[in-house]
Amino acid sequence: MLKLLFAPTSPFVRKVMVCAHLTGQAESIELLDSAAHPVRRDPRIAAHNPLAKVPTLILENGQAIYDSRVICEYLASRADAADIFPASGPARWTALTRQALGDGLLDAALLARYERTARPEEVQWPTWREALLTKVSACLESIDAIAPDLAEEQPTIGEITIGCALGYLDFRFPELDWRARYRNAARWNEAFQSLPAMQATRPHEG
Repeated sequence: MLKLLFAPTSPFVRKVMVCAHLTGQAESIELLDSAAHPVRRDPRIAAHNPLAKVPTLILENGQAIYDSRVICEYLASRADAADIFPASGPARWTALTRQALGDGLLDAALLARYERTARPEEVQWPTWREALLTKVSACLESIDAIAPDLAEEQPTIGEITIGCALGYLDFRFPELDWRARYRNAARWNEAFQSLPAMQATRPHEG
């Protein structure tokens, strides 16, 4: 059985588990509790991943693979799910670029959250946080522009990642009220979040 070091609030873990559900492998993955933190290293993760980050997948032979991009492609390959990772041509580059867009939004949002929650107030840098949220807004503008072309069913890794990124904003940044400004993205997201794989992986506090 595969084993996944996870955190229930991690959008990158959610991305992996969405792929697992879509490929029929969710029941073949044992979830191992861990305490991923931007400062404190969890030895349970570090024993398998020098970055001490989730998600980290442990294969049946004990080999560990990471990060979410690698794990998702592994799961898709294991299930021969070419629709999630198109093999070649324009469809592949589109899917991978959209994955990068969603991952970039998540990277900026996570750092913005850590700036406020993981650093002592006296050393927080509001200008840095605002710069990160500017990146989030720029990503939302791009998602809004491509939203009419995003699949609502049979998604690629691009739609999966973008959906997890928008779900993370809802979970951790409700004050942004991003739907009010990015209506195309909001319409697509409403339909996409209703997929069973997205419903089954909604983030929650431990």
